[in-house]
Amino acid sequence: MHTPSNLLLALACIAFTAPAAAQATFYENSDFRGRSMQADHQVNRFERYGFNDRSSSVVVAGNRWEVCEDRNFRGDCVVLRPGRYPSLEAMGLNDRVSSARVIPRNARVDDDRYAPLPLSAQATFYERRDFEGRSFTTTDPVARFQRYGFNDVATSAVVIGARWEVCEDARYRGRCVVLRPGRYPSLAAMGLNDRVSSARTVSQNNRVDDDRYAPEPVAVYDSRRRDGERLYEAEVSSVRAVLATSGQRCWIEREQLGSMQDNANVPAALAGALIGGVLGHQVGGGSGKDIATVGGVIAGAALGANIGRDGRPVTQDVERCRDVPGGARPAFWDVSYSFRGQEHRVQMAHPPGPRITVNERGEPRE
Repeated sequence: MHTPSNLLLALACIAFTAPAAAQATFYENSDFRGRSMQADHQVNRFERYGFNDRSSSVVVAGNRWEVCEDRNFRGDCVVLRPGRYPSLEAMGLNDRVSSARVIPRNARVDDDRYAPLPLSAQATFYERRDFEGRSFTTTDPVARFQRYGFNDVATSAVVIGARWEVCEDARYRGRCVVLRPGRYPSLAAMGLNDRVSSARTVSQNNRVDDDRYAPEPVAVYDSRRRDGERLYEAEVSSVRAVLATSGQRCWIEREQLGSMQDNANVPAALAGALIGGVLGHQVGGGSGKDIATVGGVIAGAALGANIGRDGRPVTQDVERCRDVPGGARPAFWDVSYSFRGQEHRVQMAHPPGPRITVNERGEPRE
């Protein structure tokens, strides 16, 4: 059995601060928590580093890795693509990894040897409503937004690939809300406008009570290129601009309690559910997906006394709305294209060129 000092010395032999071309980081607990061991070359025996049968989650970077339940790459083995694996339970290797090694880039691997696709989770936070202003994007848990100059700044967010828990205090403390994948043009409805201090992904296996979820987001399509994915160009066959419809547009405004209603400063820019990126996609048949337009954000504010204990006026978030005509401004573009003899349709925020980039299944990619 290793002593603590010997364990630290052993781990130091394979841990490096600079990222390597091929790297795997194994964590003692699920969701990348607890002690970790980082390797950039094959490890025949995890017990040498005090980490045998301890791995519960792993992050793979740069290249594929083969992980095995027995030493010297024996027993049941699984190949991991680059990505984040918040739990090894789905592949039968939770607390059972005893050896691991890099798979050469040109080596062919049968499909049945691969683990399920890794988690592709990303969250982008914006300093202003409707995804405007400075932004901060992360694929990793952020215990302190202050480190990145974005503490108590986020006003809107886009979540892709997995659920994210966002909290008002550092280290996931204070009031927290779970965001499903989608677009959140305002965080005011969930009481987190300019109050986000930490964020992390929520494991697919974790059950979340309904009252912890934020209101349903606007749908978002993940059009990012996947690792090793081959891309093609498809001919666009038709483009139809869908005009914005008349209706009510709403926004959230901070108001001092007791102020005159008719003196409220109504902003000229109207907030709403803006369509950005690729929103929907239907493969085959050309039927297309229906897009539901969100007409505003509803926020609740607790009413208190007009004057706080410190003698300063008390403010609250107030929802304001205005009826606006649709006009001739396109809300999105309905695009049809043909790929390998099959018709596809997609809604886009901007008019496309004569071709659109797709993967081998005809799914659009940025």
